[in-house]
Parts: sequence; C-alpha cells; structure tokens
Amino acid sequence: MRLTTKGRYAVTAMLDLALHGQQGPVSLAEISGRQAISLSYLEQLFARLRRRDLVSSVRGPGGGYRLGRESEAIYVAQIIDAVDEAVDATGCGGKADCQQGEVCLTHHLWQDLSDQIHGFLSQISLATLVERREVRHISSRQDARARVNPESLVALREL
Repeated sequence: MRLTTKGRYAVTAMLDLALHGQQGPVSLAEISGRQAISLSYLEQLFARLRRRDLVSSVRGPGGGYRLGRESEAIYVAQIIDAVDEAVDATGCGGKADCQQGEVCLTHHLWQDLSDQIHGFLSQISLATLVERREVRHISSRQDARARVNPESLVALREL
C-alpha cells in the first residue's frame, strides 16, 4: 500500500487540531512544534483542507484553525482525499496498465484491497481517534515536552 507523507501528515495535523481545538483556535506553529512537521508544509496541507471545509481559519491575535465541523463528522478517508492522496495497493496507480499497458493477473486483487482500505478509513472519525487511550497518552506526552522545552520545538519546526 502506498500512503505518502502528505496523507500521514494531514491526518496527524487534523488529529492534533481535534485534540487541542477545544480551547480555541490552534496555530499551525503549535501543531508544527508538537508534531515536528514543517510549518510551510502544514500551510500547504491546510490550504487544501480549508478548500474541502475540513478546517476553518480564524484571523487576528489568538487566531489559528478550527475543525470545519464536529470531529464525529470528519473521517480519515476524507482527510486523505482532501490532500489529493490515494490509498493504492496496485503497482500501476489504479490505471490498469500494470503489464506493458495491460491489466496484470493480480490487478483486481490489489484494487479490491485498496477499496477495502479506503472503506475502513471511511469509518474512522477524528472523534473515534481522540477517544483512544493511547492517542491521549501520546498527546499528553507531546504537550508536556512542549511545556518543558519549547526551544527544542522551534528547532524541530525548522527541519
């Protein structure tokens, strides 16, 4: 299966936003610091997420981003689709030209797997992920690290 950094980072950033958005808008710099994702890369991802109404921006002091709708109504597959990412297990990118321009023997098997994965991700909401104990534990650890050593987060953002 091929899911690139773009899709993984988009889901990670949206989950971070869902975890921290109850206190108000969350800045991309905060997400960048906690998740060690480049600020410029997050800006590109959030532009796409905003176009699909998965996030909304809040301008001015204390501004940042909010979820575009309730976390129960945002699914992992929607996030991946919003950043033009494909969950694809085929070797041909779904084009059915696997073997010298023709369909290979296993194309339909891998296409069915891709469809199953997309269907699975279509059933997992951000709210479901936020409720997971291990997700909350990891988030708490990241928050503690940010409070103890904010300078190291600045260095991570510049990567």
